[in-house]
Amino acid sequence: MGMTMTQKILAAHAGLDSVTAGQLIEAKLDVVMANDITGPMALPIFRQMADKVFDKDKVVLVPDHFTPNKDIKSAENSKAIREFAKDQGLSWYFEQGKSGVEHAILPEAGVVAAGECIIGADSHTCTYGALGAFSTGVGTTDIATGMAMGELWFKVPSAIKFVLTGKPGRYVSGKDIIIHIIGKIGVDGALYKSMEFTGDGIRNLSMADRFTMANMAIEAGAKNGIFPVDEKTEEYLKEAIDCYKSKYGLCVSVDNYIIYFEPFAVIHLIAPPD
Repeated sequence: MGMTMTQKILAAHAGLDSVTAGQLIEAKLDVVMANDITGPMALPIFRQMADKVFDKDKVVLVPDHFTPNKDIKSAENSKAIREFAKDQGLSWYFEQGKSGVEHAILPEAGVVAAGECIIGADSHTCTYGALGAFSTGVGTTDIATGMAMGELWFKVPSAIKFVLTGKPGRYVSGKDIIIHIIGKIGVDGALYKSMEFTGDGIRNLSMADRFTMANMAIEAGAKNGIFPVDEKTEEYLKEAIDCYKSKYGLCVSVDNYIIYFEPFAVIHLIAPPD
């Protein structure tokens, strides 16, 4: 049986030839991210498991939720992850007030790329699926485990395939499209499923549109959202990182996998006549 984009990435990171929906796996992680709310809560759990992170280049800390700090507690939270990043020698620590929002920073800085398996202690970590990565939000215990072990268990999700056709109207953005989709399927319409976006309409979506749509997959209860890699993705990645090639050599595209999804939805991007 063929695999979805998400399942291909999970299989590669689990060292398996194939996986199926509902299967429990242990997958190696490419990026483990936390912020100034979730990071401090994960640190005590991490210290019960390890003295050092599994890879200083793969653990990312971004203090962005309280900028500037609103009170002493939030300042202490920022201080905790700042000191942890320094102590661990992390390559990716984005100082408060000098960076921005975590889900914009990581793609722009080339921290995340296509084909990767990414977890973040924030529900909107699914944003990076716009690059063709498996990316999902997890809780602080899972983040601590990821920081210490470099791997995590997952239940392989089933998927919903969304075929995007046509060209968006003049004032239609990715935000409009994903809100329309969620309106159709409901806030739990993709519960623990992968929302996989395909179709010739994708070429008419900017990377900003795709990031927005992947970001909001969680608003439909999805495990993740993901787009295939195309020329726009490659151009974006080449600008963000020195050499475009995911660590596992995966380039997920519509043409190289067989789809087994349920249910099926076609979203037309063509604007209605005035």
